[in-house]
Amino acid sequence: MAAISVDPSSRLEQVSSSIKNNNHGVVVIEEVEGLIRVYKNGHVERPPAIPNVHCAVPSHLGVTARDISIDKYTNLWARIYVPNSSSSAKIPFLVYFHGGGFCIGSAAWSCYHDFLANLSSKAGCVIMSINYRLAPETRLPGAYDDGISSLMWVKQQALKGSSEHKWWINKCNLSSMFIAGDSAGGNIAYNVTTKLVGSSYKPLCVKGTILIQPFFGGEARTGSEKQYGTQQQLPNSALTLSASDMYWRLSLPLGANRDHPWCNPLGSGNELRVDQRIMVCISEMDILKDRNLEFCSALATAGKRVEKVVYKGVGHAFQVLHNSHFSQMRTQEMMSHLNAFINQL
Repeated sequence: MAAISVDPSSRLEQVSSSIKNNNHGVVVIEEVEGLIRVYKNGHVERPPAIPNVHCAVPSHLGVTARDISIDKYTNLWARIYVPNSSSSAKIPFLVYFHGGGFCIGSAAWSCYHDFLANLSSKAGCVIMSINYRLAPETRLPGAYDDGISSLMWVKQQALKGSSEHKWWINKCNLSSMFIAGDSAGGNIAYNVTTKLVGSSYKPLCVKGTILIQPFFGGEARTGSEKQYGTQQQLPNSALTLSASDMYWRLSLPLGANRDHPWCNPLGSGNELRVDQRIMVCISEMDILKDRNLEFCSALATAGKRVEKVVYKGVGHAFQVLHNSHFSQMRTQEMMSHLNAFINQL
């Protein structure tokens, strides 16, 4: 999937091309088994593949987490992670977007909660994990709009000196802000970053962008898509080619194909609008590997400041699946790389 989701040993089945009926005779037109089911009448079901958890954080991490409401009308909210410290020194502020192919996932999913609580502790940064609206109910650019709305909300709270949110905003160095995400969240992080270019959002200032296995696509298949495109070929990766195609069908504007700029940033005539440091984390055994590598090469050719890290022997979303000791070791490597990037002088 374009992001994490279930244990990779679970069977992901794409059935959009062969419409089937459920026991009630309602037609299912798109499905990844165990994750999402879309009916012809527009109804969407998302089985609880990953449990949602409360914001409590284990005490040994030294991090406090709370959920906050950003827009009650759209149900836009975020989970905030703040390292416990009596120091008055301001610390970096990281805005994070979860993965899930734009169609599934939550800031409350246990795997994201654990990953971000650990990252906040390891990197010593305040993290705002955005729970954006999902497709197909809200197609793109809805998730991008939620990202921009969240940043504008932070700006407003900072400028008015909100007493309700001072417990975390007063800890943030808002001029050292990072925008990050994995899989579909990496796509959102990139597109939100490009929307900020050339505009002033003081006191917010983006210092860097972190894209973890960013979910990009295109009509032409890449080598890694062909090599790692089926679950049978790659049992330790969370994204199959058929699931990827389905997520794009459900999330792109109606009538758009996978060469749409939101899907394929390297398409003809598209401009790579990034003006700060960017880090791209790539998994060696991921269908997205080649697209991610091509994206890094294009950034470097355009004179952008890009840092590329390839994690050997692991697949898509390994950092949140933790299904083996080996992936846990790679996750610790990623944590160290993220810490160094965020705290680079």
